Amino acid sequence: MNLLTILVSTVFVNNYVFARFLGICPFLGVSQKTETATGMGLAVTFVITMASAITYLVYHSILDPLGIGYLQTLTFILIIASLVQFIELVIRKMSPSLYNGMGVFLPLITTNCVVLGVTIINIQDNLTFLDSVINGLGASLGFFLALILLAGVREKLELADVPEALKGVPIALVSAGLMSIAFSGFSGLV
Repeated sequence: MNLLTILVSTVFVNNYVFARFLGICPFLGVSQKTETATGMGLAVTFVITMASAITYLVYHSILDPLGIGYLQTLTFILIIASLVQFIELVIRKMSPSLYNGMGVFLPLITTNCVVLGVTIINIQDNLTFLDSVINGLGASLGFFLALILLAGVREKLELADVPEALKGVPIALVSAGLMSIAFSGFSGLV
């Protein structure tokens, strides 16, 4: 039951985009089309979940026992960068159109503060290995959900009569703010 609580909490209640405001750059940058949002969401899900598992093991088996926990951020960024390189190669090989659609945002997963934030929070909150992996999965699914929701809204807004001053990024920011308010309705659920 604890694992389900962690999963529901990170997807809805403590969504890293809508409640913690992490990962806003790729959230806004890749959410113009649902196809690229889906690809980015899947890539981020893989990276965060794997990074949560690997960084937990590295921290608890190498950094902490050797007393070099101060290298945590640097080590975690190297692990995340390696995972991003792997997923970038896979996407380039499997779907060149998706790779081109994501553009610069795919390699920028390395610097996506959601990815690093989840791994550091896992350690700071003293989560167990399984809790860390589930927290990472939930955080990434929450990010994925946020991307898909905003991409769907933005695709509909392209067909709507939006005032000229609000077209593009301004209406995307308004939409993201309204979604954030809507997600605050989940507070108290867990």
